Parts: sequence; structure tokens; C-alpha cells
Amino acid sequence: MRNASSEVDTESLSAIGQAIRAMRLEKHISQEELAHISMLDRSHLGRIERGERNLSILNLIRVARGLGCTPSAVLHRAGL
Repeated sequence: MRNASSEVDTESLSAIGQAIRAMRLEKHISQEELAHISMLDRSHLGRIERGERNLSILNLIRVARGLGCTPSAVLHRAGL
């Protein structure tokens, strides 16, 4: 059985991933291009966007920079 903390974690990861994907698409950047700029593997970025992978602070900073924004902007977009 999942606990409340686990559900919050899953929802948060999903919200962050959706925010990253939306921001990427608004800037007309491909997943492959953002992954390259962010120094991540494209498949890893895809799993982040789908909310399947936990995002380290360092990777959040890299992705945000790749999107031309701050990590706080990504979190704000995610409603966190």
C-alpha cells in the first residue's frame, strides 16, 4: 500500500515533468536538443518529463538553464 508521502512524491515528479515538457514545447526545443544542452541522455530527460525519474537539484539547474529560466520558474510552473 502506498503512503501519503509516496503519493505526494509521485504527483510532484509528474507536475515537474509536465512543466518541463510544456516549457520546452513553448520554446520549440526538441527533447533531444534540450537533453544535449542540459548534458542529459535523451531517454533520461524523457523519463523526467513523464514523471518516472527523480530529478536531482543539479539536473533541475541544468534543465532550467537549457530552457533559459531558473529552477524556481520550473517549480513555480509545476505549482510547487
